Amino acid sequence: MKNLLIDMLEKRNAGINAAYPSYCSANKFVIEAILIQGKRFGDAIIIESTSNQVNQFGGYLGMTPMEFKDYVYEIADRVGFDKSKLILGGDHLGPQPWQDLPESEALENSVELVRQCVLAGYTKIHLDTSMRVADDDINTKLSTETIARRGGVMLKAAEDAFAELKKDNPDAVHPVYVIGSEVPIPGGAQEESKIQITTPEDFRDTVDTYERVFNEMGLGDKWKHVVAVVVQPGVEFGDDEVDAYDRGAAIMLVRELEKYPNLVFEGHSTDYQTPRKLAQMAEDGIAILKVGPALTFAMREAMFGYAMIEKDLIEDEEKRSNFIEILDKEMLADPKDWKKYYKGNEEEQRIARKYSFSDRCRYYMSRPEVVKATEKLIENIEGVKVPLSMIHQFFPNQYIRIRDGRLNNEPRAVIFDHIMDVIDDYNYATKHNYMISGVFVR
Repeated sequence: MKNLLIDMLEKRNAGINAAYPSYCSANKFVIEAILIQGKRFGDAIIIESTSNQVNQFGGYLGMTPMEFKDYVYEIADRVGFDKSKLILGGDHLGPQPWQDLPESEALENSVELVRQCVLAGYTKIHLDTSMRVADDDINTKLSTETIARRGGVMLKAAEDAFAELKKDNPDAVHPVYVIGSEVPIPGGAQEESKIQITTPEDFRDTVDTYERVFNEMGLGDKWKHVVAVVVQPGVEFGDDEVDAYDRGAAIMLVRELEKYPNLVFEGHSTDYQTPRKLAQMAEDGIAILKVGPALTFAMREAMFGYAMIEKDLIEDEEKRSNFIEILDKEMLADPKDWKKYYKGNEEEQRIARKYSFSDRCRYYMSRPEVVKATEKLIENIEGVKVPLSMIHQFFPNQYIRIRDGRLNNEPRAVIFDHIMDVIDDYNYATKHNYMISGVFVR
């Protein structure tokens, strides 16, 4: 069975503007919304986990790759999504979680991680060895040669794991690989800086070096499974700013890609781009559009909207969920997942914890107290009648759909639909059936 990302490349080479959003989130509301919308249009879907989220030691989600697959598959079964159209991806697979270890140990962990991902059925593997480990010179830029060599070690481990998988599952889909040394920081920029668009020379050097090193390592026949290169096309976001895609500024990089018909660009940090900018990126060869924080940001927006509705409709303070307050309390009690991202004084940090585009509060949504508050909030809203005028105040897009009879005035449906507004931006950019379906209305 052919990998769907190989199929995408073939379509592009035939002149069809094929592209995919790649959803990097473990939030159950987000995943369910993605799969509900995917089922509605018969879409293939990419869902990715990062090496920090999910690894052989559990990651911050407390899941191994196999457990993450089971988690996503359970949601797919619940909503009736065809799992054959589900592409599981491993994002930033490499030494990212183990940068404080020497190369031998960091690579040993990286090899085991990629092995477990392939055995779990992940079919999109991002080989990210672009970060320094403990015995690298902090004063010297990590060479593309070193990055490629470490990537080759991981590629061999992935291929060995796939051969093992094929013994038990002859119909297993071969994974494809994403490479690239100019990888934006996961989760958005930590401080203001001028974005440097990847130069054609650096892109060419990355591709040529990886291909040469893979050949030297006896992996030349595996190069055909490399489908994308991560580049910086000029997009990023921080606490309260978004750098929009400028296709004029990226034109030289885009033209260089034309020399490599079997590759596309993968764009990270594409969150919060407009639908038109996303469409331009897809047209320009940035055919894998990674998005994560914008999805959980939308989920958080919906929860905050209902928390404010709750305060108006439920007079008894003891019966309220206090969702906003509990979320902030959890973040203050354990600040490691937001502290280095949010600068400024206490007031500025307070605002960022709630409203930053970086959406570091997503790391706290699965904590028991926050989950409890989430469930209580939904239960409270389900127990009252929310006037359409209040829906209009906090959910203007959903108000229109409720008014027109296309959406139920019920919290879970509204939360999913609010997340789908973000999904629709990406589907507009990458799927022709969205452009003609009438679903995309702004």
